[in-house]
Amino acid sequence: MDQAENLRNIIKMNQQPQRPVARVITVTSGKGGVGKSNTAINLAIQFRQMGQRVIILDADFGLANIEIMFGTVPRHNLCDLIYQGKNIKDIITWGPGGVGFISGGSGIAGLSNLSREYLIYIIQNLAELDAIADIVIVDTGAGISDAVLEFLVASGEIILVTTPEPTSITDSYSLLKALNRHDRFSSETSQIKVMANKVDSKEEGKALFTKLNAVVARYLKLPISYLGSVPQDSHLSQAVMQQTPVSLANPNAKSAKAYQEIAQVLMYGEQSLLPQKRGMAAFFSHIITKK
Repeated sequence: MDQAENLRNIIKMNQQPQRPVARVITVTSGKGGVGKSNTAINLAIQFRQMGQRVIILDADFGLANIEIMFGTVPRHNLCDLIYQGKNIKDIITWGPGGVGFISGGSGIAGLSNLSREYLIYIIQNLAELDAIADIVIVDTGAGISDAVLEFLVASGEIILVTTPEPTSITDSYSLLKALNRHDRFSSETSQIKVMANKVDSKEEGKALFTKLNAVVARYLKLPISYLGSVPQDSHLSQAVMQQTPVSLANPNAKSAKAYQEIAQVLMYGEQSLLPQKRGMAAFFSHIITKK
């Protein structure tokens, strides 16, 4: 039995009807500084306030955005699971509002070179997140690096954060172009939802999406949908300085209310449009096994 078949068997085992399967949402952006990690954190808080169990995987390797914004220093990270024999519960740090997060550490670039036993161990541990969390939010790095694209290809649900800045819109298009060209990406199994951040009005957010969608539809033939917008808000900037998510620091702030609306759309949108849950075993197996 080869490595790929072993991993497929693990996925099947973890997708049996009696086993819980987490919803995996990947948050990304074409460039840094657009509010991607803020989006991941505040959506996590909003989901938690709806009664969902939420874990954030900080996949922006080399940077520590999530832990800095939470004001919490993790004792362990994903590398400790891979190389130090820690189990999945050991590497979860619990932040404000009852949201857990996993620090990526120095990255998983070498996963595909690990032995079969290592891979099986990792996948089995990550599959346990399906029992610990209802929703897993993956916060990727910014841009179009191979690592970012691998996470996006593996995800059935992608939130692309962009702003009205021309460079942000251009970089968002470049990211979608690179993703669309990836040999393992399928628009039939992945939903791409655009969130407009740092806008002056809801109308500006909708106009931003219309502009991006027109170019994407014409040149990439890639379906994307509009998720909503988050306004410019001084309370959000203050919350970042205080290392507390604005959804907790000031739940009545304009930005916090916007995150609440977006979370409700994601949670209670049309049932026909809700993505099929894949679970963490399938998510990570897709990353580390090449077709």
